Amino acid sequence: MRFAGSFFDGASKVFRHRPTFFKLVVILAGASTGGLVAYADSKSGLNVQSSQGTSKRKVVVLGTGWAATSFLRNLDSSLYDVKVISPRNYFAFTPLLPSVTCGTVEARSVVEPIRRIIRKLDIVSFDIVKVAADLIFSFCSSRQKVGKIKFWEAECFKIDPTSKIIHCRSTAVTNPVGTDEFVVDYDYLVIAVGAQANTFNTPGVEDNCHFLKEVEDAQRIRSSVIDCFEKACLPDLDEEDRKKYLHFVIIGGGPTGVEFAAELHDFVTEDLSKLYPSVSGLVKISVIGAGEHLLTMFDERISKFAEEKFQRDGIELKTGFKVVKVSVNDFTMKAKSTDDISVPYGMAVWSAGIGTRPVILDFMKQIGQGGRRALATDEWLRVCGCDGVYALGDCATISQRKVMEDITEIFRVADKDNSGTLTMKEIQDVLEDICIRYPQVELYLKSKHVNSILELLKDSKGDVTKEAIQVDIEEFKKALAVVDSQVKTLPATAQVAAQQGDYLARCFNKIKDCEEHPEGPLRIREAGRHQFRPFLYVYCSSHAMFCMGGHKISLA
Repeated sequence: MRFAGSFFDGASKVFRHRPTFFKLVVILAGASTGGLVAYADSKSGLNVQSSQGTSKRKVVVLGTGWAATSFLRNLDSSLYDVKVISPRNYFAFTPLLPSVTCGTVEARSVVEPIRRIIRKLDIVSFDIVKVAADLIFSFCSSRQKVGKIKFWEAECFKIDPTSKIIHCRSTAVTNPVGTDEFVVDYDYLVIAVGAQANTFNTPGVEDNCHFLKEVEDAQRIRSSVIDCFEKACLPDLDEEDRKKYLHFVIIGGGPTGVEFAAELHDFVTEDLSKLYPSVSGLVKISVIGAGEHLLTMFDERISKFAEEKFQRDGIELKTGFKVVKVSVNDFTMKAKSTDDISVPYGMAVWSAGIGTRPVILDFMKQIGQGGRRALATDEWLRVCGCDGVYALGDCATISQRKVMEDITEIFRVADKDNSGTLTMKEIQDVLEDICIRYPQVELYLKSKHVNSILELLKDSKGDVTKEAIQVDIEEFKKALAVVDSQVKTLPATAQVAAQQGDYLARCFNKIKDCEEHPEGPLRIREAGRHQFRPFLYVYCSSHAMFCMGGHKISLA
């Protein structure tokens, strides 16, 4: 029985970090007795019936993209009644969509059914080390249910923040008899519906251009590329017609357009040139961007590399041009100093930007955010002016509070003795909270190659020792006057959305603990501390990396 006792102790330690489970291990005590011994972890102090009887707050998640899936993966679903609603019943690894268009990656390799993801989250496997296989029943490694997550394939078409309900309709093709609409109430609503392609109301784009937002888009583009080559091989065509069919146009100089152009070039030169040798020399790939350079949202070294690579590969680059019309056979573009130019093409891909989905446009009008391009949230991802509503990913943008809006209150909080001046110690006492609450302060200090505000103030005071420095409100304002220039809008990327989902899930997991023990920075206009630290986007590595076709650009 010494083995059994040590086994029980070990099992108890394994299970103890999951207090929501009722732990029961049944083992075969020994061949000589043939008896069964049941062991329950009495130290857990849990009651299954009471935990089931407790009403849980309802969390409704809209979307199955990067932000929503990251939130679900990291949320302790045993604490909430979680429902997921989306017209797309799978998660797509969108950074690989350009590779799907050319067959470098198969479509099935970049998607995972959301029900499979949920099932993995619903089920926790207890794998106990098998000392003797015939001593442990198979259900010692059975799977135990935690918080059950529900998924409904439907589209949310209206959000009612006053009544805390959302209106949905099924997107499945079913018998038209009856209604497919339903309502869902919530305590917390997490909006992560992403964005749609933005055509800027350019005539002909919707009818004649491909987009690259979904897996289905990538598959259609691949088919269209092959069709263009097949058309170019038909008899009785002159060379101009063949060139037209083999002119592939990418409109947009952002990451999607640049990555697709590079993938398409590799696809043509490495694969299609062997299948269609008679017309491979007529292929032309053009990238058209409204900006003066490609990838303006990235480091200029990446932009320069992309432009130089396109030039080497023979990809035509038209920067500073705006496409104003797209018809079946040609498109019209213009620059500031030129008249309209009409160019024939075989296939066009529009990746000139993202726009707001109709349900979000309607919601923004309800809450006084009409006219914006995305939902405005605070630094905690809470939708401004709505109780219990959060938004993350491409459908939202964070409205970072400006230092100069609160500069007088910051001075007041730091001036503990109400002397009208701040000593270095008083500034040091609130410096960490200021940098957490206003991350642009730290970014500004880094841009100036200084470690703290104290060094800025010391430089303005000349040879005075740091300990003797005292600043009044005007000097304090002057030192921080331009820090808000470092406020940046986060890019609409998978990395940002994934980090936001992870952050919000962690906040939800410890919401009760942080009510009693707030972990956020000092409140500037109120007493006490914020419940959580605000969201801070962190690069996943110490260097930036961008991929173009088979090439990786690394910036140390």
